[in-house]
Amino acid sequence: MELDNYIEKLLEKYFEANTTVAEEKELGNYFAQKAVAPHLEQYRPMFNYFSVAKKEQFTKQVPLNTRKKINYGWISAAAAVVLAFGIYFGPDQYQAYQDKKEAELAYEETKKALNLLAENFGKGTQKMAYLNEFEVARSKVFNEK
Repeated sequence: MELDNYIEKLLEKYFEANTTVAEEKELGNYFAQKAVAPHLEQYRPMFNYFSVAKKEQFTKQVPLNTRKKINYGWISAAAAVVLAFGIYFGPDQYQAYQDKKEAELAYEETKKALNLLAENFGKGTQKMAYLNEFEVARSKVFNEK
């Protein structure tokens, strides 16, 4: 009876998560016996499960995939090739870009100049209309036909 009281106190500590490893072993040993108090019989399957679960081992092989090493030699060679192409073809591309930019700028300036010329030419034709009237009046005065 005294053992049963001790086991009950250990069970209370166990369910409150206050037991040590040695006390948990005692509980496991007690419930592994054939003679267990009838009112504690309900805890036997739980502790038997724990003892069986401790003995289980995982036997399947787990393949370990090691990380592949990155070949930095190929990467650096590719970077060197790209850099060489950039150095070789870069100035030509830059010059073509600059030429295009200059041509666009010249086009815009020419367009502005021609617009200004057309605007002033329009003013000149308006003045020519007055000149034509002056010519008609002059021919009447001097009786020219």
